[in-house]
Amino acid sequence: MKPKKYLLFVLMVTASHQIIAQRYGPVNPNASAGVKKVLKLLYDVKGKQILSGQQNYNSDMNTFSDSAARITGKYPAVWGSDFINWGDKDLGPQIVAEATKKWKDGYLVTLMWHEGKPTDNPPYEFSKNVIAKMNDADWNELVTPGSKLNTKWLNQIDVIAGYLKQLQTAGVPVLWRPYHEMNGVWFWWGNRKGENGIAKLWKMMYDRFTNYHHLNNLLWVWGANGLRDTPQDEAYDYKDYYPGANYVDILGADVYHFDYEQKDYNELLKLANGKPIALTETGELPKPEILAAQPQWVWFMVWTSWLWTDNTHDRVKQIYSLPQTLNHDEVKVKLQ
Repeated sequence: MKPKKYLLFVLMVTASHQIIAQRYGPVNPNASAGVKKVLKLLYDVKGKQILSGQQNYNSDMNTFSDSAARITGKYPAVWGSDFINWGDKDLGPQIVAEATKKWKDGYLVTLMWHEGKPTDNPPYEFSKNVIAKMNDADWNELVTPGSKLNTKWLNQIDVIAGYLKQLQTAGVPVLWRPYHEMNGVWFWWGNRKGENGIAKLWKMMYDRFTNYHHLNNLLWVWGANGLRDTPQDEAYDYKDYYPGANYVDILGADVYHFDYEQKDYNELLKLANGKPIALTETGELPKPEILAAQPQWVWFMVWTSWLWTDNTHDRVKQIYSLPQTLNHDEVKVKLQ
């Protein structure tokens, strides 16, 4: 090979390696080996396969995954739960224990948090402190470092950071999904556009968790709501709430009521710009023809009892049995 051609060949190989490294690279440059393994798995299945998933309440962390197994004979590949306190009891220790057990048994672990409004004090009632409004003055104070409300918020998120740190010590990578459905109008963190909106709060959490707490076991999952124009229940354009590619590993949409709009899928794909996308919550499972038209979803996560209140057993069996669906047994092998 002539010198010029050899040099060109070396440059092409180097560029190819850089593209591959960038493709699989988590946004946290210090991410753990487990995080890198999970992210690579998601890139490997992207466009070819989809992982089954099931959300469980933290007060009963296996009920709905067990239901999926009874219906289909197969356990879901992704296990999910929530740091929300449904009562006065802190369930963080139980979440850590169960998430650790699940990871060691070959499940992917995704955790979220219905955070109580920082202007209030615990215990937080879901209908009053999570599904709530925050006025502009309080929001601006919240996202102002050093303010009283910002300090109170830091104390809130530091509690969750402590549990995530325990999971890091246990070697558990977490698909971390905070401030979900932020483009909707129902949560206190919802419908805050612009550089001082939810994108700023997301970046502040990312900075606190990554650079202060050194949580290197997190994959950052930005899970918006599927777009809709229902009066008083709107969910707006994804791009207006996105914190940017440097702060998100995986993009997602929560889709209910069979609202699998192709234009919404295409919009999310465009925003992802090559990053994986997931059905971070679903009510009714997508039909096979929807998955054929939308092949880039890397997992679906059925929300708790919707598995059997809004899906027939035949539908659940059908989706779990599709050739492209990866359930727990297949994913466990891939993670070994």
